Amino acid sequence: MLRRLSILAALLIGTTLPMAQVAAAPHGDAVIAAYYPGGSASRYPVEKIPAGTLTHLFYAFAVIRDGQCSVAPDSDAHFTSLARLKQAHPKLRTIISIGGWSAGGFSDAALTDASRKRFVSSCMALFFDRHRGSFDGVDLDWEFPVSGGPKEIAARPADRHNMTLLMREFRRHLDALGKQRGQHFLLTAALPGGRMESAGPYDPAQSYELAVVAKILDFINLMSYDMGTTFSPVASFNAPLREVPADPMAPELRRWNSVEGAVDYYRAHGVPADKIVVGVPFYGRGYRVTSDANDGLYQPYSGTWPAGDWRIIQAKLLRDPQWQQHWHPVAQSPWLFNAKEHVFVSYEDPRSIGIRAKFAHDRGLRGIFTWELTGDDDGQGLLKAMARPFE
Repeated sequence: MLRRLSILAALLIGTTLPMAQVAAAPHGDAVIAAYYPGGSASRYPVEKIPAGTLTHLFYAFAVIRDGQCSVAPDSDAHFTSLARLKQAHPKLRTIISIGGWSAGGFSDAALTDASRKRFVSSCMALFFDRHRGSFDGVDLDWEFPVSGGPKEIAARPADRHNMTLLMREFRRHLDALGKQRGQHFLLTAALPGGRMESAGPYDPAQSYELAVVAKILDFINLMSYDMGTTFSPVASFNAPLREVPADPMAPELRRWNSVEGAVDYYRAHGVPADKIVVGVPFYGRGYRVTSDANDGLYQPYSGTWPAGDWRIIQAKLLRDPQWQQHWHPVAQSPWLFNAKEHVFVSYEDPRSIGIRAKFAHDRGLRGIFTWELTGDDDGQGLLKAMARPFE
């Protein structure tokens, strides 16, 4: 396995897209976005958000309680700060994200026409009346309708169509509000790219009516990360750019289990390129491997290891000589291996993030986003790498 790749080779590999797939980048309407976890405000206050670089900020998360939208008790101060941030940066669009990996309640809230109306009305009242001026739209992060999400969260076969109906209800309310207030309110959703989820092999088209919802949504935040998680049988890349033939995943799954594969999958299922925003992770994933072969890559593991986010990896692991640094020429991703501790860590750095941003630009996609903003270094190295191809 190559430890390093020359700059020339990296450039060549990074630009080998089929000519039919290369399109003009959507400069004027490009999305440079980030999720911001409200609970981190003590370390990363709202007023420090780099609003001059971002076009869209997703505040995570609101949840569902008793079939209605709900937020943490301390959220009022955050929302007031968001309104001030928007006043200082009029071009920034702020969106409330509802849900998240551990959030339940969607299946029940979307089940009937009455439950959908009750849920959507509660969200509109909370975020656009009570907190008027703080948000420009709604982001739905239902992980996931029908199957694939945490096993303890309720799911039904009817979820797939009910998700579409729920989106339509939000769209109806947001459009009506937009006519009243003279602005367009956004509706987006975070949808999955990984092919291994809680119950094993996973197909996003079984959870979402993709071509239909693409017409309802302003754009889709494609979660093109978490390709290698605890649901995977071996230690692998969190967000490989392209399919790696050496990956032992079944070929019919591996074909789609990369950034490029996820985009191709959504395009093949009727989602236009300008509705896709590619996701990149600002965090790493670690595994305690049971074999040191291949410097830990694609090896079985006995458990996970807390890699942390980029700022921790940069400050601690990359400065420790026990962590050997590697680069994969096909995945276009770095990884670390600690032979003494038998630990493999997949992560992204400014180089790999920049390659993914260029990929999104060259494919004519809507833009790029990250989970999540507070994982960056103090110099915003990853965010700057995200934005550079769209400048």
